[in-house]
Formats: sequence, C-alpha cells, structure tokens
Amino acid sequence: MDASAGGGSRRHLISLSDVDAGELDRLVGTSVEYAAGGWGGRPLDGAVVGVYFRRTSTRTRTAFSVAALRLGAQIIAYGPDDLQLNTGETVEDTAKVFAGMLDGLVARTAGPTEELRALADQQTMSVVNAMCAVEHPTQALADLTTMTQKFGRLEGLRVVYVGEGNSTAVALALALSRYPGVRLELRTPLGYGLDAETSLRAKEYAAMSGASVEERHDLGELPADADVVYTTRWQTTGSSKADPRWRDAFEPFRVDGSVLAACPEAVFMHDLPAHRGEEVTAEVLDGPRSIAFAQANNKLYSAMAALKWCIAG
Repeated sequence: MDASAGGGSRRHLISLSDVDAGELDRLVGTSVEYAAGGWGGRPLDGAVVGVYFRRTSTRTRTAFSVAALRLGAQIIAYGPDDLQLNTGETVEDTAKVFAGMLDGLVARTAGPTEELRALADQQTMSVVNAMCAVEHPTQALADLTTMTQKFGRLEGLRVVYVGEGNSTAVALALALSRYPGVRLELRTPLGYGLDAETSLRAKEYAAMSGASVEERHDLGELPADADVVYTTRWQTTGSSKADPRWRDAFEPFRVDGSVLAACPEAVFMHDLPAHRGEEVTAEVLDGPRSIAFAQANNKLYSAMAALKWCIAG
C-alpha cells in the first residue's frame, strides 16, 4: 500500500476522547500484535512523517522515529528552534504548508490541545499528539498494551494510580474507563488531581462500560487486590508548579516498599523518566515486580499502531 501524500482524508490522534471504544480497542490490539512480532509488511511505504518535539523526549521521540521507519515511512525531524513558528508564523499557516508536503506530523508541544487541533484542521496530513499540556494519548496505548501482555485482558483489572493528575493520568483515565469491570483509583495530592472535565468524562465512560473511576487525596486503605500500581514523575516534562512548596504535598505519595506490600499481587508501572527517591524508590523501580522498562519498550509498538491507524487507515 502506498501511503504517500494525496491519499485523501487522514485520521488524527489528538485525544482519546475523540476515539470511540471500538477504535481504542483496535489500536491496543494492533499494538499488542506488533509487540508480538506481527509487523506484516510496510503499510507506510512512500509516506513522509514529520517528528516535531518542542520539549525533551527520550522514549516517545525514539519510538515514533523508529516506528515510522519500520513501517516504511521516511522521517523529517524538527527541534524546538527549527520552525518559523518561532518568528511569528501562525500555527494555521504552518499547518497549510506541512499538509502539502507531509503525510503525518507527530508533535510534542507541551502547549494547549487547541494548537494540535489547529494543525489537524486540514484533510491531507495526520496529526498525532506525542504529549501536550493536557494529555499524552499514546502513553496510554503503551500502558494498555503492557497490561494486556501481563494479564491477557483489560476487563476487570484494578489499577491504582499514585501522583499528579497530569497528562499521563488524563490519558489513562480516558482509556481504562472504556473497559468493563475496570476499577481505576487515582490517589493524587490535594490540588493536583485530575481536571474537572476529564474526571467527568471518564466517569461518563465508566457508567457506559461498567467500569469505575474514583479519586481521593491520600494513600490510606490501598486495595489489597490491586493488579497494578502506577506512578509518574512529580514534575512533568515541560511544566512547572506555582507553589514553591509543592513538594510538601507530594512527599506522602512516594511509591515505596510499604505501598507494594499493601498491594501484594500488584505489578509496578511508571511512564518514565523516573527520579529514584522522589516518586518511587529504587527498590520498587528496579525490583522484581516492576514492568516499567517493558512498558517503555511498548511505546514503540503503540507508536506503530497509532501511525498505521492514522495514515494507512
């Protein structure tokens, strides 16, 4: 299949709220297949994908670059100072130029979702959100891929998320709430939880699917039957916190041996990079119950699934 420019209307992956439950399940299924070695040809042969990262990235940038190449595409990489956006060109004008030359654009902006939607306001170039200020959708695809590999299913899992209600937490809530019987518990510092819109939407999804999404602001009474304990960095890439004493609020939310002891059957997940001694202790991150680095490797397969779905259909 030739996925080169001019192939008609493209799909975008800006937010998981734009993707229905069936499409999400297909994306995860494709990612799991890729992880198992089922690559099945080069569906993006002839395509050109732009990879634009305004903020630092190790896993996501590498994953999308390798994913595009393995699927047959060529890539053009843009750094934070490479585009005329820095000299005052509008996002809309940039989108028009890109859309005439690229088949897909993978963008980490750390800005508002509206910027990505402006880039996607055309019919010939797919846009993939590689993390904005609000949501990190392809991280959730990697997370669900990892859980499927570990447990053979997503339905009925009990997941405890510990830490800030950041872009990773948003994507995880919007994704897991689609699966029947899932119980997602978010344990977030007071004032650093999920935004109200995401919380409402995730609970609406859960009501339709038979899942549950709950949030509280302490680590008491952790569920002994949890399948997964998940945390992220306290300081999200490209962000800052207004309160200079914000760490005081986060200190009680460190994942250490006592947290895993309270959830004796749970595996540990982390979106990485990690700061050992802050959000997680070394004994947990490097311990036998940690699957964080397998989870990181799955970012490649979730990137492959996203690019194939968006560009090749």
